[in-house]
Amino acid sequence: MDRTGIIVITLCIGLFGFWLFEQHKYAEKLQAYYLAHPAAQASAAGTNAAVPSAYPASTPSVPTAPIFNANGPEQFLVLTNHFARYTFTSHGGGIKSIDLLSYPETISALWRNHGDSGSNGVASLNTRAPVPVMAVLGDSTLTGDGNFALTTTNDTVWAEKSLAGGLKLIKTFQITSNYLVNVNIRWENTSGQPVALPEQEYVVGTATPMDVDDTSIMNEGVMWYNGSSSSDTPVSWFTGSGLGCMRGAPRTEFRAGATNVVWVAAHNQFFALLAMPKDPAQSLVARPITLPQFPNLGSITNKPLPTGAQAALVYPAQTLTAGSSVERQIALYAGPKEYRTLAIIGDEFQNRADDVMGFGSYFSFCAKPLLLAMNWLHDITHLGYGLVIILITVLIKLIFWPLTAASTRSMKRMQALQPEMAALKEKYKDDLQKFTSKQWELYKKHKVNPMSGCLPMVIQMPVFIGFFTMIRSAIELRGAHFLWAADLSKPDTLFMIPGVTFIPMISTVQGLPFNLLPLLMGGAMLWQSHLTPPSPGMDPGQQKIMRYMPLIFLVFLYNYSAGLALYWTVNNLLTILQTKLTKNLKDPVTTVVPVTKKKR
Repeated sequence: MDRTGIIVITLCIGLFGFWLFEQHKYAEKLQAYYLAHPAAQASAAGTNAAVPSAYPASTPSVPTAPIFNANGPEQFLVLTNHFARYTFTSHGGGIKSIDLLSYPETISALWRNHGDSGSNGVASLNTRAPVPVMAVLGDSTLTGDGNFALTTTNDTVWAEKSLAGGLKLIKTFQITSNYLVNVNIRWENTSGQPVALPEQEYVVGTATPMDVDDTSIMNEGVMWYNGSSSSDTPVSWFTGSGLGCMRGAPRTEFRAGATNVVWVAAHNQFFALLAMPKDPAQSLVARPITLPQFPNLGSITNKPLPTGAQAALVYPAQTLTAGSSVERQIALYAGPKEYRTLAIIGDEFQNRADDVMGFGSYFSFCAKPLLLAMNWLHDITHLGYGLVIILITVLIKLIFWPLTAASTRSMKRMQALQPEMAALKEKYKDDLQKFTSKQWELYKKHKVNPMSGCLPMVIQMPVFIGFFTMIRSAIELRGAHFLWAADLSKPDTLFMIPGVTFIPMISTVQGLPFNLLPLLMGGAMLWQSHLTPPSPGMDPGQQKIMRYMPLIFLVFLYNYSAGLALYWTVNNLLTILQTKLTKNLKDPVTTVVPVTKKKR
């Protein structure tokens, strides 16, 4: 590597370090704000505290929360089936929370160390959100005092409210199978005069973190589909994005769509509230929501308030003639982002399970087969998911073994040819075209492909990214145990080192987590880099950079899921074994090449 290359790499590393520092400083700014402004807790009562900033925030065109009569009693109705427990509230006339009975709440490391969660023991959606699912927001003529009359029979709940001017709102919720709820929203004009119906927002729900350790802010947000492609807006988008002084202003609202909103999902890493109207909605709106703090944090006093994203379908204003009515039919999915379950209800949202899972459009061709293969191996072997990850890693390594072995043989041949290559370079140093021609003749004669060293990496990279995407999205790993890792979907934190809060991307507000699997992964990567022979012609400076490149990956992946660290550790150990085996294999094609000396 020449001096220019070293300068470029140094500048890139320096810029990346500056970005990490700025991100850490911005996180500290948010934390200091929330600690200094306890009044922000008022958001739990139905207001939205904007993210602090020196920039002015835009004013939403529609109120972000209905006005409930604080003096009025709140009525609750609960319906339960095999899949979930639905709690309905008269405040807003919607679903206050959905408890998923088959998905136990994962007890985080912080709760284990500082107290119990104070929860009901199962994963719950829209919990602690200020607005119930399918609440109607908009002009005050649409909400009144916000209190509805609830009635129920068998698997159906009705929420009714009479409004000013003879307008009546009737909501019907029918609980069905596979986490689905059929919702019918009906507006009736009971008067003898036309009634103006202003623009309405039907709240899909609020994407919230599942527990105090849920820091996957990039996996929490609002997704929508326009009939041809999907788009995902993470919660981090609302805080402003950019680098240092170029960071944008925090945003208070996201709007999209033009009579083409096929479905909208408020989601976090593993669960989703997905609204699928029978006819496409006009548009959608999403807003950041500051949530109340998690209960029973014990000695944790500096935890920032969690943030969620509230999504809603938007329908245009219209006029109801005397005695007329209008209905909106919406299929609501409130459940896990589990591929097999989503495939069952695929017709409801145009079979876009890959989008809901977060596979993306580029590597879904790898992520989906890997997820299906992992579940298939789990079903037939009845092994834990930790052992299944090891097994599937071994199988992938075996599939790519011939390619890697051929690449290793080709690299050994290139190393054997280095004396002759040096002689050719010296002989034709003044004729680059002739040197290139002779070089390729030498490669062809000894069956050497100079690109073979990169080929396995290029081919396996989509597989690795697919595995990364699959493990990040697989709800099957949530709460799955392996050795000391209590949850393969989260870091395997054994304990916290208090006071060490200054290391970007690694430290937390509680200190430095001690995650063993990433450390083992980093050690295996360093071992592998020292065993891998350098490419022919690589200068010593470049060799040193490549050998210690794994330390950068360790920083990136230190706080990622234990399942990913387990996969990469096993993959590195298998690569080390393969390197040792192929290093001792004799290549019958490789021969000792005599050095052609330049005539004097």
